[in-house]
This record gives sequence, structure tokens and C-alpha cells, in this order.
Amino acid sequence: MKDIVIIGAGGFAREVAWLIEDINKEKQKWNLLGFIDENIHNKGKILNNYPVLGGFEVIEKFNDLYVVCAVGDPKIKRNLITKALRYNVKFATLIHPTVIMSQYLTIGEGSIICAGNIITTNIKIGSHVIVNLDCTIGHDVVISDYATILPSVNISGNVSIGEGCSIGTGSAIIQGKKIGEWSIIGAGAVVVDDIPPYCTAVGVPAKPIKFHEEDE
Repeated sequence: MKDIVIIGAGGFAREVAWLIEDINKEKQKWNLLGFIDENIHNKGKILNNYPVLGGFEVIEKFNDLYVVCAVGDPKIKRNLITKALRYNVKFATLIHPTVIMSQYLTIGEGSIICAGNIITTNIKIGSHVIVNLDCTIGHDVVISDYATILPSVNISGNVSIGEGCSIGTGSAIIQGKKIGEWSIIGAGAVVVDDIPPYCTAVGVPAKPIKFHEEDE
């Protein structure tokens, strides 16, 4: 079994711990050591039977360690992964056993694919992507690094989702559309036109309501 720690100690981190437990029910693969959280007040807490080990400095105590970042916000996620890269770690790719997917796809390191997803053919999912519960992803979709797809999203074929995008719960994207990098699609939105980068788009149909800089 491979030692692993989860970066983050919030609700989604506990869900990822459960995901790891379900993977181990199929085949004993991961030895979950606990959570990494930079909030010193959380050190030593027990979350669903696993300890909060401390900040990133605890990584140095282990050899041949895998990590995965269980933080949904793409910008925070990228910052935490950048910190983890300062240490000698490997990034785990976690796929729940219930995921239905073809052999014709690629999934980058550090990505998390949660329970109940259907991922079809000729799809490219980048590194450190989260696909939360119960999503459908159609043929020839590209999801770039650091993106987060929240629960029950429907992505039709030939969609391109840029780096660092956040796609809100229950939203839908029709075929062939492009979501620009670091944009946010609001919950329940329906994307029928391309969405420019660095914006927040909401509604049916989805329309940009504000623009922002990457580092905001």
C-alpha cells in the first residue's frame, strides 16, 4: 500500500477520505495517514478517524509520499499545490470505483473523480482537476488543469473548459462551447454560447455578469 495524505481538512477532504476507503474496498491500495491543514488550531483534530497532521512541514517526515489536494476553489487549490511542489511528493490520481468511463481518455496527476460520474470517449482531463459527484462528460471534451466541476454538471461533446474554471452545481454546457480560463459558471446555469476568460457567468442562458483578474 502507498502512503497518502490529503491537502485540506474541510468537508470535501472528508469526502475524499471516503473515496479512498471505497477504492481500498476494491483493492488495498492507499494507506491514508491523515490531512494537511495550515491552520495550527486544527492540528491534532480527528476527522472521520483520520488525524490533522499539521502544515506542509509534516511532509518531510515521510518517504515516498503521495498527496492529493481536496480543495474545490481552483485558485486556492493551485496555491496549495504550488506549496506541495516544494517537497519531494508524488500526486495521486483518485477515481471512484463506480465511475463509468471508456478506455479512450486521459486523466492527469492529482485529479479526483468522485462517485457516480459518466465519462465517455476521447476526453482529456488535465492535472489537479476535480469532478465532483454525478456528472456526465461527453465525447471529445477537454478539461484543463486546476478546473473544478461541481456536482450534477452535464457537459456535452466537444466542450473545452479552460484552466482554473469552476463549473457550478447543476449547470449544463451544450455541445461545442468554450469556457475561457479562470471563469466561473454559476449553479444551474445553461451555457449556450462561448464564455470569455476571467469572468463570472450565470443564468439561463448563461451571461457574464462581471470580469476579474486572475489573481483576485
